[in-house]
Amino acid sequence: MTFKFGVLGAAKITPMALLEPVSAEPLSRVHCIAARDPIRAAAFAKTHQIGQVHPDYQAVLDDPVIDAVYIALPISEHAEWTNKALSAGKHVLCEKSLASNAAEALGMQHQAKHSNRVLMEAFHYRYHPLFDAAIEVIHSGEIGTVEHLEALFHVKGPIPTDDIRRNYALGGGVLMDIGCYPVSWVRHLMQSEPQVMRANAVTDPEEVDIEMTATFSFSNGATAMIQGSMQAGADFKAVIEVVGSKGRMTVRNPLVPQLGHELIVTGIHGSRRVTFDQRASYAYQLDAFLGAVQCGHSLWTDAKDAVKQLTVIDACYKKAGLRLRGG
Repeated sequence: MTFKFGVLGAAKITPMALLEPVSAEPLSRVHCIAARDPIRAAAFAKTHQIGQVHPDYQAVLDDPVIDAVYIALPISEHAEWTNKALSAGKHVLCEKSLASNAAEALGMQHQAKHSNRVLMEAFHYRYHPLFDAAIEVIHSGEIGTVEHLEALFHVKGPIPTDDIRRNYALGGGVLMDIGCYPVSWVRHLMQSEPQVMRANAVTDPEEVDIEMTATFSFSNGATAMIQGSMQAGADFKAVIEVVGSKGRMTVRNPLVPQLGHELIVTGIHGSRRVTFDQRASYAYQLDAFLGAVQCGHSLWTDAKDAVKQLTVIDACYKKAGLRLRGG
């Protein structure tokens, strides 16, 4: 039986994140879409050959044909529409950050449990073999005991002033959309939750961070520095550096490995450079989502993980002297 998705929002990320992976999966398809602007939804549906355009988001949730909803709305709307979708009996794949803050994410976790439905945060990188290999390097002891990590994700600026990432009311801020990746990278590499020691933000406009730098400490004594930036002078960068007591590891482009990546390790077994297949991280993400829904497989980026992730993000905002999103 074909697994059918409904889509909320005609976002730029949707073709890469969902439509392309689904097109390569014979037993799944995107059935319908709705957007705030019905004209835009119709145009998007025509371009991407989506058969049904609904007049509003609720109509998608009410569609008895669909099994799951993909949500790519502004972060400020994630909790409302995720909870409504779960209540309607739909599984949910929601873009990151899952919610505006940890309290919202906790409510979403409870709703998913109550509805007995899968809720997945779309950190696609986590399901690619590159990241699994990086975790194995750390936990095999190949570079010894981890002492320090640095994780950077910068996007080429400047970001237009009307971009939702520069709008506090819509859940904007570099940490919510860009810096959330380095936070997730170090959390998942260490498989442990950090304490936020310091955080410094560059804001523009007021209370909207366009660059965030934070330092973490872990219970085993390791430290980490994360940075997300969308400042005017920023160029694309996505890299993780890990220093251990017996070596070091570099992960180049853990974000979208299909566009080029490299794992560089110098440790107790010597030096090596490794690459993996070019299959899209989003395709691996779809595999994981379908596996959770259809076979009960566990997810690395479920609602429970999202609560932990947003707890760290909340702490960064507090340390930087900024309000939580959704506050």
